[in-house]
Amino acid sequence: MREDNNVEYKREYTADIKKEVMAFANSDGGVIYVGRDDNGNPYPLADLEETLTQITNSIRDGISPDVTMFVGYEANEGGIVITVREGTHKPYFLPEKGLKPSGVYVRQGSSSVPASFEQIREMIKLTDGDKFETARSLIQDLTFKEASEEFERCGVAFGENQMRTLGIVGTDGLYTNLGLLLSDQCTHTIKFAVFNGTKKGEFRTRKEIEGSLLKQMRSAFDFLNLTNNLAAAVTGLDRVEQFDYPEIAVREAMLNAIVHRDYGFSGSIIVNLYDDRIEFVSLGGLMPGLKAEDLFVGVSQPRNEKLANVFYRLKHIEAYGTGLRLIMQYYEDFEVKPEITATNGAFSLTLPNMNYARPLRAVHQTKPQHKAVLEHLKNNPFITNEIVQEVLSVKQTRAYTIIREMVNEGLITKRGTGKEDNEYTLTDSK
Repeated sequence: MREDNNVEYKREYTADIKKEVMAFANSDGGVIYVGRDDNGNPYPLADLEETLTQITNSIRDGISPDVTMFVGYEANEGGIVITVREGTHKPYFLPEKGLKPSGVYVRQGSSSVPASFEQIREMIKLTDGDKFETARSLIQDLTFKEASEEFERCGVAFGENQMRTLGIVGTDGLYTNLGLLLSDQCTHTIKFAVFNGTKKGEFRTRKEIEGSLLKQMRSAFDFLNLTNNLAAAVTGLDRVEQFDYPEIAVREAMLNAIVHRDYGFSGSIIVNLYDDRIEFVSLGGLMPGLKAEDLFVGVSQPRNEKLANVFYRLKHIEAYGTGLRLIMQYYEDFEVKPEITATNGAFSLTLPNMNYARPLRAVHQTKPQHKAVLEHLKNNPFITNEIVQEVLSVKQTRAYTIIREMVNEGLITKRGTGKEDNEYTLTDSK
C-alpha cells in the first residue's frame, strides 16, 4: 500500500500528526499508520505507550473544534493505527492559526495541504448553513471597544454571557459573523457621495465610514444631520421652518439599510445625496415571497434576525416592520413620495427633498459647515481659526473664509478688538 488520499505513514510521532488528522477530518476521512516508513514498511517504535500518549494529547489539545469523537486508535506490536472519520463540524483548524489557510488543512492526493479561503468558506457554509450572521467568522482576532461604548451609552450590559445570548459567540466558543459585524474589525463600510445638482456628475464631497456597525450608525447620523439644511419662510405673521428631510425619516432609512442588507456580499452601503433627493442603496433584494408594497403595510421578514435583535435591544429600532410606515407618515401630506426599487441583488430607498420639491422662501439657510461651528459653540465658550480647522478638517484659508462668512451673517462675533484677537462667540453670547 502506498500513501494516497486516505492513507498516511509516519515512522514516529511528530507534531504534524495533528495536521494529518485535521486534513482527514476536513475531507473524506482516512487512516494514519504510525511506525511505518514512507513505503509502508514496519519501523518499530521506541516506546509504544509514550508515543500513543503524545498522539492523543496532541489531537485533543491541538485541533479545534473537538475532533476526538471522530478519531479511533489501535496499538499493537506493529505500531499505532489512527482511524479518522469525516467530521461534522468543519472546518477543523489549529487554534493558534485560526480560520485561515495556515490553520486549516485538507487532504489532496497523498499530502495534507493548507485549504484555500474559498474551501474554508464552503466548509463553514455546509456546516453552519446559509445564514451569514450565524456562521463562524473567518476573522477570530476581534475586539469590541466601539460596541462596548454603544452598549454602555444605551444602558445595556455587554459581557461574555450577553455575547453568547445575542449570538456574537457561537456554542463552540468562536465568534460568529454577527460578532464580526459588531467588532472594531468589521470589513463592511458605508460610502457617501454628495453631488452638485440632481444627477451623478460633479462630486461635492465623499466620505467612507468604517468600524463596528454601531459606530458606523452614529457616524452616518452625524454626517446626514450636517447635510440636512433648515430653511425658513415668513407667511404673514407666521415663520415656518422645515428641514430638507424629516430627521426621523432619514434615521429610519439609514437603519433600514444597515440592519437589512445582505452582508454575504462584500460591497458597501451607498448613500447618494443630490439637491432634490437622498438615495440609500444596500446589497440584497427583498426576501423571497415579499413585494415592495408589502413593506408599506408593516410586513417584515428580517434577513439578519440577530443583528435586528441587537438594534432592538439598544432601542435603535422600535419593532420589525414599522420603519417604512413611519417614513411614509412624514411624507403623507407631501406631493412627492419616497420610492422603493428592489431587484434580485439590491434594494434602494429614495427620500425626496421637501425644500426642493416645495421650496420655502428662504430667510436664512444654514450651511453644513456653519452648522458644525454653531454646534461646537453650543458646548464651548469660543472658537478660533485653529479649532475650525480641526472641527471641519479644512485648511487655514478655508477656516478664515468660514469665519468671515459667519461674522457677516451675524452668526458669530469676534471677542476683543485687537488685531491679535482670534476668538469668536455666538452673537448673543455675553
